[in-house]
Amino acid sequence: MGQDFFNLFHLETKRLLWLIGITFAVIISFQYLELPYGNVLLSLFSADKVSTSHTTAPSPELGIVSNATIFNEANSTDEHDLSRINMSATSTGFVLEQGSPPNNSIVFDESDKSRNNITTNGSREENITSRPENKSASSYAYSPEKAPVYLTPVTNVSTSIITPVVLSNENNISLSQNESTNSTKEGSFRPSTNDDKIPSENSSINIVPQEKGHSPVPVPEVTSVSEMTKLLLQSHVSYRSMRPRWFSAVDQELLQARLEIENAPIIRNDPNLYAPIYQNVSMFKRSYELMEERLKVYVYREGDRPILHSPFLTGIYASEGWFMKLMEANKRFVTNDPNKAHLFYLPFSSRLLEETLYVKDSHSRDNLVQYLHDYVDLIAGKHPFWNRTGGADHFLVGCHDWAPAETRERLANCIRALCNADVKEGFVFGKDASLPETNVHNALNPTRDVGGYPASKKKTLAFFAGKMHGYVRPILLQHWENKDPDMKISGKLPRSKGNKNYIQYMKSSKYCICARGYEVNSPRVVEAIFYECVPVIISDNFVPPFFEVLNWESFAVIILEKDIPNLKNILLSIPKKRYLRLLMRVKKVQQHFLWHKNPVKYDMFHMILHSIWYNRVFSSTAR
Repeated sequence: MGQDFFNLFHLETKRLLWLIGITFAVIISFQYLELPYGNVLLSLFSADKVSTSHTTAPSPELGIVSNATIFNEANSTDEHDLSRINMSATSTGFVLEQGSPPNNSIVFDESDKSRNNITTNGSREENITSRPENKSASSYAYSPEKAPVYLTPVTNVSTSIITPVVLSNENNISLSQNESTNSTKEGSFRPSTNDDKIPSENSSINIVPQEKGHSPVPVPEVTSVSEMTKLLLQSHVSYRSMRPRWFSAVDQELLQARLEIENAPIIRNDPNLYAPIYQNVSMFKRSYELMEERLKVYVYREGDRPILHSPFLTGIYASEGWFMKLMEANKRFVTNDPNKAHLFYLPFSSRLLEETLYVKDSHSRDNLVQYLHDYVDLIAGKHPFWNRTGGADHFLVGCHDWAPAETRERLANCIRALCNADVKEGFVFGKDASLPETNVHNALNPTRDVGGYPASKKKTLAFFAGKMHGYVRPILLQHWENKDPDMKISGKLPRSKGNKNYIQYMKSSKYCICARGYEVNSPRVVEAIFYECVPVIISDNFVPPFFEVLNWESFAVIILEKDIPNLKNILLSIPKKRYLRLLMRVKKVQQHFLWHKNPVKYDMFHMILHSIWYNRVFSSTAR
């Protein structure tokens, strides 16, 4: 009897183990077939945590101390330091400590201020936007801890996932500034109410819809650059485009590219890439190499001029025209076989769309939006590729202020390279790209007058001149026009041949103020780099160009709009050594912001294309 019972128990145990094994296999199979690639057990058992790896390295070096994230300048070494550090907490797992150095730690000595940029309040020396209003100018200066800081390797570092906010106005909840009426630059229209005022400090959040059909979610009134970095990293974990209706070889190539980028070999020294100006120079270099080796783009030939296939090459919206011209003529990336394409280009001009179809003083863009709807219907009806991914592998390049609103419906799934890259106006991290707004004066020689004066000849502390577009510039002039000889702040300068006066001011100034106009973007950001003047960006919620690659806080100063009254104190608080480092890095990053009649490696054309390629790689979906 005992033996029978034992045999029965043994049989039931085997059955139970088989059942558990089959159940686990089914779960893993479901994970492989249905969920984005990632760690299986992580997806199954961790809903709100994800282990970080070398793949999700943010721009700054980052230490996790008592649940507080401290940002330090990424790869922040001087040119003469050949042993540059190319890492982050999310890439290797490091914790900031003080006291006696562990055997396996990296020491940041107080004497080396080029590397130890951690201030007493735990903020980053470069990050001016994080300073409290009630601090004096002297408190903004560099202030290291007395004890050295050590970065100690740790294991199993994890970071909480922040639910991404995808902004949309499809439910017409709180009309955005660029949805309103009245005129603006180049035909835009604006509200005639109180929109030209800085928001109250008490209104810390806005309520906007998360996606069509979702309930409103709170969004911070101002998203800092460090918060943008977190949103970008989180998008690499959570954001995925629509699963293709059928898989092809190009999908596998994208997944393989992501794997290679995530495991990029560490770059110690590259003469063409100065590590401190990048979020992660190793990942950028590998991604750029893969783009050169593998990327194929199919350019649709459908569509009538002038809205399609008609590049214009001068003016403040010239970025979209230059990209169109160089893309359609390119032989390295363009393929005539759409089955081999990783990306599909929709070659329309948002500027010419407005110029051709907008009815003056109508305050309506319905016909412009309808034109794009019809164009997509034409593409989708003639080719199968739009419907295969819902447009996720298609992209557009638009610099006009209206481009985000015009493309937010039918073209919402596309990768949108936009000059008007506004966190509050539907810019989607991990999908959309920030397009540099470039004011090209000479189509035959777009790099004419490039360069600036040496630091010793820059006598003006800060310079700004321009029309009074939007609410920020009038406030800037109210506080600084004719108030201080060091601050050359004024409205539009008198006309001069070749815009020489404006150019000379930029070349001879230490800092060039890049204040937003009606929208967050401004051509002054690129102009400052072009004329070798440290850009001072005053535009809340603006996503700087090539944000997924460049560490903007390493070569630019970013100031909150509400800190305009304290502008001079903030600039004077920057030590001379740090200013010279910022200026040197502006010169290093300049190669990425130049147009050439025949594209060259790492120039504006290639960087725009890389942003689109990079976002496609990191949003592609596993089988």
